[in-house]
Amino acid sequence: MDQTRHDQLTTRPEVPFPEAVKVWARIAALSFGGPAGQIAVMHRILVEEKRWLGERRFLHALNYCMLLPGPEAQQLAIYIGWLMHRTLGGFVAGALFVLPGFLAIMALSILYALFGQVGPVAALFFGLKAAVLVVVVQAVLRVGRRSLKNPLMAGLACAAFLALFVFKIPFPWVIAAAGLFGFVAARLGVRQVLVGGGHGPAGGAEVADAETVLGEGTPDHARPNLAWSLKISLALLVLWWAPVLACLVWLGPDAVFSQIGLFFSRMAVVTFGGAYAVLAYVAQEAVESFRWLAPGEMLDGLGMAETTPGPLIMVTQFVGFMGAFRAATGLPPLTAAILGGALTTWVTFVPCFLWIFLGAPFVEALRGARALNAALAAISAAVVGVIMNLALWFALHVLFGRMVRLQGFGADLELPVLSSLNLPSALLALAAAIAAFRFKVGMIPLLLACAAAGLLYGLALGAAP
Repeated sequence: MDQTRHDQLTTRPEVPFPEAVKVWARIAALSFGGPAGQIAVMHRILVEEKRWLGERRFLHALNYCMLLPGPEAQQLAIYIGWLMHRTLGGFVAGALFVLPGFLAIMALSILYALFGQVGPVAALFFGLKAAVLVVVVQAVLRVGRRSLKNPLMAGLACAAFLALFVFKIPFPWVIAAAGLFGFVAARLGVRQVLVGGGHGPAGGAEVADAETVLGEGTPDHARPNLAWSLKISLALLVLWWAPVLACLVWLGPDAVFSQIGLFFSRMAVVTFGGAYAVLAYVAQEAVESFRWLAPGEMLDGLGMAETTPGPLIMVTQFVGFMGAFRAATGLPPLTAAILGGALTTWVTFVPCFLWIFLGAPFVEALRGARALNAALAAISAAVVGVIMNLALWFALHVLFGRMVRLQGFGADLELPVLSSLNLPSALLALAAAIAAFRFKVGMIPLLLACAAAGLLYGLALGAAP
């Protein structure tokens, strides 16, 4: 390397903090389409356009975030914000990433609670479900292109899908098995596991770490510092649990606010794999155990989250909103609902800051560990299977009205009753798929067109579809 090139790489200017705030606000406003779309936006802006960090560093951070419970896209924003501008940068990046979705879901939840059974509103959501189904399929393809770079990784994804969809093996066991496989395979010299992974976009020339603002080295503030990690983690732990404990002491454990705080705090600890992995768990508990909402309403909430900016896991805000809206709290229903939605969001996202600030300095120090990186890449491949599983679950519940359960030989399989096919929904989903894959219609036009089609269909029927 010549001296001029060396000087350029060692004297890079830092990104001014106000400029970084503008960039994170832009990313937040554009982050539609679930984690695949959001991470693709971050990759395009931060790696390809701004060149704040390189491909390998981006994927290393992403693979760590995919190990954590909660939304990996928001955690990745916190991680990169912290790398660029220390603790304040992490807080700003993470908060801005959530804010647009929080406001949008709150507004849509109010509309849904007040007018959700009114024909035109129900028809809009009918149309959106078809578009959301196509968006989820696109997400599976984007994730797969980035993570499944060889037959071994594709096999891991298929194994994870079968384990979840056919045998109902708990997700933590699937992810642990994938990580162990990647680690052992790397130690045995299997080169196929020594690849990157994640939800980023496939294709394009790789941006080298050495040619970016962060470079190849580790910033001083990103080096392991146990005292700092414990101090900031303790503060976040207090912030996380303070409103939950207040509800328990003031209202008692049976109050809906206490139930919301405890349930979603537990979710923040045990639900690995991001929003796609958490969906089945939340749906089961919220629908069957707490009876906060019906299965169809859970899909409506997912449609809201898919069609607004921000983390897809924001669907939990809708769940908490509806649970508090329908509970006897002594407050006006809408006031209780807004408080329930806000509490859900708080206990869902505050832990994300804790996980990043506690572990990121130590993971950043291990960027060169081949076996660890192989384990993370294997986990990325397994998560593709998780997304495939939940994409199929969503498709079955959008397109069919009834399911039949088959059990035997260790399998526990739900299959659709073909006669319960919702033909209008299937035709609209097919049209949306042709528009998206054949004619490359963008996500926003697709969502608007499907919503309009649903509205027209509802008006033609004279009632909700």
